[in-house]
Amino acid sequence: MVEAVATREQERLAALARYEVMDTPREQSFDELAALTARLCDAPIAVVNLIGDGRQFFKAEVGLGVRETPLESSFCVKALLEEEFLVVPNLTLDTRFECNPLVTCDPHIRAYAGALLKTEDGLPIGTLCVLDYRPRPFTALQQDTLRVLARQVMSQLDLRRTVRERDQRVQTFRVNEEALALTRVELVDSEVRFRNMADHAPVMMWVTDPDGNCTYLNRQWYDFTGQTPEEAAGLGWLDVTHPDDKAPAGNIFLDANARQEPFRLEYRLRRADGMYRWAIDAASPRFGPWGEFLGYIGSVIDIGDRREAEDALREANALLSAVMEAVPGVVYAKDRAGRMLAANRGTADLVGKPLGEIIGRTDREFLDDSAQADIVMANDERVMTEQTTEVVEEEVSLPGGACATWLSTKSPFRDANGVVNGLIGSSIDITERKRAELELQRLNETLEDEVAERTAERDRIWETSPDLMVVLDFGGTFRRLNPAWTAMLGYSQSELVGHHVNEFVVPEDHDATTDAYELAADGGRPIIVNRYRHKDGSTRWISWVAVPAVDMTYATGRDITAEKDQADALRKTEEQLRQAQKMEAVGQLTGGLAHDFNNLLTGMMGNLELLQLRVARGRLDDLDRFINAAQGAGRRAASLTQRLLAFSRRQTLDPKPTDVNRLIIGLEEMLHRTVGATVGIEIVGAAGLWTADIDAPQLENAVLNLCINGRDAMPEGGKLTIETANKWVDDRIGRERDLPPGQYISICVTDTGTGMTPAAIERAFEPFYTTKPIGQGTGLGLSMIYGFARQSGGQVRIYSEVGRGTTVCIYLPRHHGEAVDSPEESATGLPANGNAQTILVVDDEATIRHLIDEVLDDLGYTVIGAADGAAGIKVLQSGARIELLITDVGLPNGMNGRQVADAARALRPGLKVLFITGFVENAAVGNGHMEPGMELLTKPFTLEALSTKVAQMLRTPAE
Repeated sequence: MVEAVATREQERLAALARYEVMDTPREQSFDELAALTARLCDAPIAVVNLIGDGRQFFKAEVGLGVRETPLESSFCVKALLEEEFLVVPNLTLDTRFECNPLVTCDPHIRAYAGALLKTEDGLPIGTLCVLDYRPRPFTALQQDTLRVLARQVMSQLDLRRTVRERDQRVQTFRVNEEALALTRVELVDSEVRFRNMADHAPVMMWVTDPDGNCTYLNRQWYDFTGQTPEEAAGLGWLDVTHPDDKAPAGNIFLDANARQEPFRLEYRLRRADGMYRWAIDAASPRFGPWGEFLGYIGSVIDIGDRREAEDALREANALLSAVMEAVPGVVYAKDRAGRMLAANRGTADLVGKPLGEIIGRTDREFLDDSAQADIVMANDERVMTEQTTEVVEEEVSLPGGACATWLSTKSPFRDANGVVNGLIGSSIDITERKRAELELQRLNETLEDEVAERTAERDRIWETSPDLMVVLDFGGTFRRLNPAWTAMLGYSQSELVGHHVNEFVVPEDHDATTDAYELAADGGRPIIVNRYRHKDGSTRWISWVAVPAVDMTYATGRDITAEKDQADALRKTEEQLRQAQKMEAVGQLTGGLAHDFNNLLTGMMGNLELLQLRVARGRLDDLDRFINAAQGAGRRAASLTQRLLAFSRRQTLDPKPTDVNRLIIGLEEMLHRTVGATVGIEIVGAAGLWTADIDAPQLENAVLNLCINGRDAMPEGGKLTIETANKWVDDRIGRERDLPPGQYISICVTDTGTGMTPAAIERAFEPFYTTKPIGQGTGLGLSMIYGFARQSGGQVRIYSEVGRGTTVCIYLPRHHGEAVDSPEESATGLPANGNAQTILVVDDEATIRHLIDEVLDDLGYTVIGAADGAAGIKVLQSGARIELLITDVGLPNGMNGRQVADAARALRPGLKVLFITGFVENAAVGNGHMEPGMELLTKPFTLEALSTKVAQMLRTPAE
């Protein structure tokens, strides 16, 4: 893969190099396209950007002010990874660019859109892009405009390359033809002079006798082919032609010799190094004073480069037909006789006739001006006869009668056998450019007046501008200032000129100001915001842009004090609003807590008081009813606490790799009993579902809550569907669902009930918010599910439509590994009583410590108590035998439970540890990833749960 990417990059850089455009001066055609792009996209910056090796070169730019930057801060490098287009409405929200220095620092670019510049081979060599200082979308029209203008930029690049190659070929042929003409003249004058000249000619030359035998070959022939004069004599020159070309070349030569006619042929000629190169061989017959045939004089020219250029031109011509309609102006194709084969709408607009009256006809047949038609067809004939590409200016009458000047590029079109069978041409209207050239000539004639006028305009701007304007030297000393300084800051010219800038800048901004004028001295263009002291002692915020020229820096500054004050006021208002919202949320939460816990405390205290009265009166019958009622209220209080912790993402989770499909199938019977006979349940488990590292009981509780909510939303009955799936979350979906990109499993519960309004969905995860009647819901179910999902690294999303039902999806991160059996499946046959093992209990709450002591002592264990971590460590440092450490996580005096456990294992490796906790940050117990031999029990717990957990741990062999 790496080699393929590297090869692709080499091909892309090679394609860019063939255009020979890097580091070239500005050109009007590209500048106009950049300016047009900026206007049409309503953007302050537009760039024709070519991505080179380690840098990007701006062939044209508007609003940027530089011609080259390194790739480290390039946006367009990321665009090369797209198929054809990249749009980023807000760069600060895109992880690819949020740390880019052009986003985080000056000039604070916020929006980007770029269309790729692709060669005909599909290789991206750069972009046409626009940038903005503010986050913004780009309309479909603006994006389409960028794509069209990008193709126009590539057309300009292709045109530029074609013109350059054409000029090179024309120059080569001109030199060769001049040499050949000179050779022929010299031959008439003197054989000696001819041979001397021919040996120094830049082309291969030869002479034959009337029988066709070669009597002379110049030095270029022998140097090129490596033949000796003896090997080349007679028809020996045929021995260095390509085997496939030898017979045809010999036949053409001998046939022309017999008819004593000029000939011209192309064949492959073997070079001295063994390589074959295409060559063109042209000759004219020689006749004596009395008309007798003397033989031929001819020349051979290496046209290998030309053939390669013609191949490239054929490919360009094939591409032309696909882009004809996308290119503005006139684009057309003609056959060898000049009949129009294809044309775009621009051609029809120019001629003023529908394409049906143009296709299949020559220029003489569809142009109204016959003189113009003759000139156009003569140009076409020359291009096809000479088989070269030409760029010519042609005068054409428009339908309205006006005369326009078009710059036409015409190239011959060859079939698969290399035979020219027509041409392809394109034209752009340069009438305005011609007029501009004339205007420029006129302006040059009055340049002095124009300069004076512009100078006066500049002075008026200097005098009247409300913005600060200053000229300062590279040391930071003021040299010239406009009158706005006095109006804005109160200082006179004499108080400013000759003084250093930092005399007027607040001390805190001195370093930044110094860095700015030093950057200008090094050729940079600083942009800075600093604070100036007004003469009355107040402060003004000034935003500066500066540019160096010769030995001075020219800068303009704008007073942004009002904008700063507005921003500060807005920030304070937003902070006050957030604080008010926090207080409202806290009030809602505490109110709901007080209501529910008061109800539960009333149940516990009332039943305990009744129990106390019954015992005092000696009525011992039916006491279990009051005990069970008090215990039930206590359990409901514990459940409410767990839900609150789940909502706040502070519950203590015990995650394990879990098979979610198996977990849900295990719930099916209980779910049927819970929702009743009027609600059908369908479970759709995904095949090959990934594993999730979660607290399985919490997920069971979440699924049960969702099914109960679905049942309550279907009072007349309906259907519940529980569906699992594997999900790939990319950057876009991650932003929509507030999830990091990656792999997830989803558990979705769908009902066919009444649905939820958008307002209800927005508040669904708020604690104690419920749409159910009073007494039918606590309002903590969905908030508990949300807290569990977020604490597990996932998310919850609700999709609902009123009257059609609701889908709630829980997204949980994928775990790479196999699921493990639940403790209920693997733990069997645990002993009910201890075996005189010794247990160390560390808890700062004496009642809990004594309770555990009583329970475990009754079961036959020896219990040692400690009130904090330090006391527990002293016990472990003694020689006492300890089989199990039970420790609260939240301990006082500087050591939490996890630190006690780590210290205990350092003293006694492999010691089993049971953490007990009511509320704890997950980090305190290792974020749910505890070491072997460590377990967790959440408060409040039953005595049976404690004894079972202790027995299970002591029975399990030490690691």
